[in-house]
Amino acid sequence: MTTKELEKITKLRQNQEKRRYDDACGLAHALDLLGERWAMLVLRELAYGPRRFSGLKRDLPGISANILTQRLNELEARGLVRKTRLPPPASVQVYEATEWGLEVVPVIASLGRWAARSPLHDPTLQMSHVSLLMSLQTLISPERAKGFDARIGFRLGDTAYVATVADGRLHVDRRDCDGCDVTFTGSSSDVAAVIHGGAPFELIQVEGNLELAKRFRTLFPLPAKVETS
Repeated sequence: MTTKELEKITKLRQNQEKRRYDDACGLAHALDLLGERWAMLVLRELAYGPRRFSGLKRDLPGISANILTQRLNELEARGLVRKTRLPPPASVQVYEATEWGLEVVPVIASLGRWAARSPLHDPTLQMSHVSLLMSLQTLISPERAKGFDARIGFRLGDTAYVATVADGRLHVDRRDCDGCDVTFTGSSSDVAAVIHGGAPFELIQVEGNLELAKRFRTLFPLPAKVETS
């Protein structure tokens, strides 16, 4: 490790010490680890595998390059993210969640489901491809998915996923969609509008069994909005 890198980590730890809650509760320490603005969203974007800096920046609208760099450095210093390099022919630097970092992803997903009940939540805002797939994993109804066994492909910009539905659960792999029963192609926000919002299938491209596609989008009931007086 270079002197410059050591100085960066030392400065980061000094800043962290100033912002600590000084509370023994695990929740307080969780906020020490993930409470900074954008931190949980950065970790969310790493849920399904390594990402380039440019991809993270593109899929986190509103974040500046400087803030993204700062958050990645913080998460790396805390043991939640690490830098690595893709094998040839790519040979580019990427960021990935550590094994421990991935353990908090279901918590982040559940927090998103809880917040979706807020009357202030706006589902028409932009949604990243990771957000879309995570929402499907979080919202799938085991009762509605009973007997549904299929592989659903998603081509979302330059990224492809395969969602395998079996035994009332949905498993996500970031890989090519060849051989899927149904494949949805379009922007992540448009696909979300079709699946979650009931928008017409004509908004996106659907390949494969259309009847299966129609049933698939019924498997994800949205949580009821909380009533406010």
